[in-house]
Amino acid sequence: MREAVSDLVQVDGLKMYFPVYSGVLRRHSGDIKAVDDVSFTIRAGETLGLVGESGCGKSTLGRALLRLYEPTAGRVVIDGEDVALLRTEALRKKRPTMQMVFQDPQASLNPRMSLSSIIGEPLVEHTALSTAQRQERIYELMDQVGLNRRFANRFPHEFSGGQRQRIGIARALALNPKFIVCDEPIAALDVSIQAQVVNLLEDLQDKLGLTYLFISHDLSMVRHIADRVAVMYLGRIVELSPRDDLYARPLHPYAEALLSAVNEPDPVRARTRQRILLKGDLPSPANPPKGCNFCTRCPKVFARCLSEKPSLFQVEGGRQVACHLYDPAKPSAGSTGGFPHPKHLQQGVSE
Repeated sequence: MREAVSDLVQVDGLKMYFPVYSGVLRRHSGDIKAVDDVSFTIRAGETLGLVGESGCGKSTLGRALLRLYEPTAGRVVIDGEDVALLRTEALRKKRPTMQMVFQDPQASLNPRMSLSSIIGEPLVEHTALSTAQRQERIYELMDQVGLNRRFANRFPHEFSGGQRQRIGIARALALNPKFIVCDEPIAALDVSIQAQVVNLLEDLQDKLGLTYLFISHDLSMVRHIADRVAVMYLGRIVELSPRDDLYARPLHPYAEALLSAVNEPDPVRARTRQRILLKGDLPSPANPPKGCNFCTRCPKVFARCLSEKPSLFQVEGGRQVACHLYDPAKPSAGSTGGFPHPKHLQQGVSE
C-alpha cells in the first residue's frame, strides 16, 4: 500500500555495514560501518548536495538508497514506497522511478555496445515500445542531453569524457525517473567540461522536475547546484543546512574545517581567511570512536564528546547539526541557549 508523502525521498536510520571475517575459520569479527544511522529527506524538485572527504561513505549511501547494496537496517521511502522492503519483482518495477549517474563514465558504459544500444537498453527491459518508437525515444534523449543524432551508432571509446557522461545521463533519463542519484558525476571530467555537465543537470531538472542527490567532494560545484547540503563524516551526517547558510556560517567543527579549504575567488578575502588544519588520523570505520566520530580530530572537543555520540537535531532555521556544542536538550557546562560558550572553543578536552 502506497502512503501519502510530503517529501519524495525519506531516509530513516539507514545503516550499511560490511562484515569483516578473520581467522582460519573466517568468523565474523566485526563490521565496517560505511553508513551508520543516517536520516534525511529530499523534497520533490530539490537538489540535496552530499559532501565529505574520500572514504566517508557518500557513494555507499547513494547506492544503498537505490538498493544497489542491500541495506543493513533502516527505511528508504521513495515516492511513497519503502524500497528496502520491496521484493525482487516489485523492486524491478520501481527501478524506472529511481536512477543513477555514475562517477566514471567510461567504466559505467559497455564498450561493446553502441550509443543507441546503451541508451535503449532500459527501454527494452522496462517498456513494450516497438523498434521504431524506441529509436525515436533514443533520438529524443540524445537531443535532451546535447548529443548529435549522427553519433547513434558510435561506441563509447569514440567519445570524450564529457560526451560519455552525457550518454550516462541520457540512459538515466530513459524511463522518466523522478529521483536521480548523481554519484560524483563530474569527478572524472576536465575542469572545462564540469560546468557544462552541471548546467545540463540543472536544465534537465527545470524541464523535467527531477529530484537529485548530488554527491561530490567539489564544494564549489555543490554550492552552484544544491539547494541544501549534507556534510558527512565517517558514515554519519554531521550537518544538514540550506546551502547559503552553510557556506556563510558552518555550525559543525568538521563542516567549518571542510569549507575553510574551498578556494576563495576574492583575493582580499582569501588573504584574511584562516585555514583550519585538522590534526590526528581519520579513525577506521571498522572501529569508530566511542563518542562523537569527529572527537579524535576536533579542535573544540570536550569531555562529553569522548563518551556520548551526538544525534542530528534541529537548531535554527531548518538547520540540523550533530554536535554537543549545540544540543539544546542537554547543554554542556557553560553553554548559552544551545550555542557554544566561548570557553569551549579554547579549553578543548582539558575540561
